[in-house]
Amino acid sequence: MQVRLAIISNAGGSGKSTLAVHLAYAVAQYKYKVALMDLDPQGTLTLFCGFPSPEPNETLSAVLKEDFKGNWPLVSCWKDKTDYVSVCQGGMTLTQTADELVLHKRGAYLLEDCLLDYPLNHDLVIFDCPATLGPLVLIALTACTHILVPVQVEPKSIQGSARLLEWYYFHCRYLRLQPYPEILGFVPNQYDKKRAAHRQILSALPQQLESMKIPTFDAVRESTEFVNASGMGFPLQIYRPAHPANKDFRPIVSNLVNLIKKEN
Repeated sequence: MQVRLAIISNAGGSGKSTLAVHLAYAVAQYKYKVALMDLDPQGTLTLFCGFPSPEPNETLSAVLKEDFKGNWPLVSCWKDKTDYVSVCQGGMTLTQTADELVLHKRGAYLLEDCLLDYPLNHDLVIFDCPATLGPLVLIALTACTHILVPVQVEPKSIQGSARLLEWYYFHCRYLRLQPYPEILGFVPNQYDKKRAAHRQILSALPQQLESMKIPTFDAVRESTEFVNASGMGFPLQIYRPAHPANKDFRPIVSNLVNLIKKEN
């Protein structure tokens, strides 16, 4: 079985794409093949991986067409550093795709259908979702085995995460998903230990999630180097290998590697 991880948040700027590229690169260091799927019309993941804007037939939109025959438009990423990461790019063409999904008879299950009919030989597939809980996030929900929720350590973001959980439970029931995709955990993001509000929220978050048996991972610290690295099309592990923030991803990576080992 393949591990499929949907990175979902209903807030913009929560660090979904940053989390996706850093987890992909880190897991690839264990010689596991990783496919990144950019479901965001903004194409942030495509930018963070250092690619120019693709043509529509080079994006995930081509996969979600009726005439798709299994030719996944995957491109190798960071080829000088790894042979184990590929990307299916996103872009504005996904806006039209989202509208078409609403009218499709199996719209919510279309990505899952493609992965069943034309399987990828990757150990881990990561879906980088848009910030709105619309049709594109719904197809990631039905196709994934696990969910990761990045959340900024701000009061507004925490409130938004509560609405995200309501959305998750409602649609899992409505779509009759069996089993429900497992919530791997919440990832506090852009954490600044010098800010009292951040420390307070970070302290309270695990207690709030514990009653629902949802883990909380260690916080990923705030750093301008993430912006600098993504601007160059690299994860921080390549751009600044010795940067201390690289350690922040290790607990999540360890969890994913153990899941892959278990599935294999």
